[in-house]
Amino acid sequence: MAPKQKDPYKYQSGFNSYHQTEALPGALPIGQNSPQKCPLGLYAEKLSGTAFTAPRHENKQTWFYRIMPSAAHHKFQPASIPGFYPEKNKYVPNQFRWNPFDIEEDKTFVQGLRYLGGAGDPKTKHGLGIIVYSAGKSMENEAFFSADGDFLIVPQEGDLDIQTEHGKLYVRPNEIVVIPRGIRYRVKLPNGPARGYILELYNNHFELPELGPIGSNGLANARDFEAPVACYEDVEGEFNIICKFDNQFNKATQQFSPFNVVAWHGLYYPYKYDLTRFNTIGSVSFDHPDPSIYTVLTAQSDHLGTAIADFVIFPPRYLVQEDTFRPPWFHRNTMSEFMGLITGNYDAKEGGGFQPGGASLHNVMGAHGPDAATFEKASSAELKPMKIGEGSIAFMFESSLMLGLSSWGIEECEKVQLNYTEETWVPLTKHFTGPPSGSA
Repeated sequence: MAPKQKDPYKYQSGFNSYHQTEALPGALPIGQNSPQKCPLGLYAEKLSGTAFTAPRHENKQTWFYRIMPSAAHHKFQPASIPGFYPEKNKYVPNQFRWNPFDIEEDKTFVQGLRYLGGAGDPKTKHGLGIIVYSAGKSMENEAFFSADGDFLIVPQEGDLDIQTEHGKLYVRPNEIVVIPRGIRYRVKLPNGPARGYILELYNNHFELPELGPIGSNGLANARDFEAPVACYEDVEGEFNIICKFDNQFNKATQQFSPFNVVAWHGLYYPYKYDLTRFNTIGSVSFDHPDPSIYTVLTAQSDHLGTAIADFVIFPPRYLVQEDTFRPPWFHRNTMSEFMGLITGNYDAKEGGGFQPGGASLHNVMGAHGPDAATFEKASSAELKPMKIGEGSIAFMFESSLMLGLSSWGIEECEKVQLNYTEETWVPLTKHFTGPPSGSA
């Protein structure tokens, strides 16, 4: 009797850890990567996520052992995804907020991608894109990959059953998944329609932030990241391969499943992380540190300490500071801040204007902070220890780049809150108690 595959939903733990996995015993070669004849009649194929000569601590490569190689497909032909207009970015200094984006139930994950904004250029591998997705149908005989960058996917509603070349990842809201550049995958919807957010990173790859004076523990721990185990399909028939290349979509066909990897080993793979495992750090005396202490993943620019992209969360946490204005303070930032809400309520906004499935953008040097109602409430609150954000997780995509918005994001989605600024900050009142200017 032929051996059965292992359970595809058992994961390997560790961030940026070397992994090796085989769905069938003996599929991995011993002692070399590309023998003259691979075990079980497989093809050896290398997937490079960095230059061959990248420093060892940055080098990300994986060897696949697959039934048929990825090259055996027909030519790519142009394909369009309506609503994806990155070439039409507009750069606007105003604060923006969006109501929850619609779920397009007649679309698959790929068909439901909508480019909201971004900066930079995937051709030069610099910058990022911000995308929202919605879907009501599972992908079937097809696979998608982005040649432009890594996809950091933040589900807000609906589970994602993701088949990748490396194996399967089951991802729920309050979890994230990162699928690096070039990796092919299919998204199925086991529990109905889905919606969420995507940060596409054109530069390099995501890393864990340095901990500095925090020490060796805290924030996201490497052991809590999970990578798939090998799981293959040996299926023939027509499959579509959809490629995102320079923010344009192309499609090719092949006569076998792209998910035919029987074994793999290396450092370049997709992974998921449960946000509820984040170890939150905070002040226990007065004031509160910068929100960078909530960074889960980062992608640094050439200037260390300045990120092309940070992924930051605001999870449930205790506030215990004395004589402190506890919500986020009024602020102008050289970084751009795009926020989304996965579930619950965000503590810096009252009245329900910032809702799960919606978003906000405070661009470079755009003034922002708590709304008038939150300011008044927090200024007079009894400062006893309290837990905030129970049942809630908000997140932020932060970038050193000025972010442009697409025509879909500004106009076509019809979700922009036209009175966001007027309703949020114009109602603030003066509390100044000093003498009038010019007085002795």
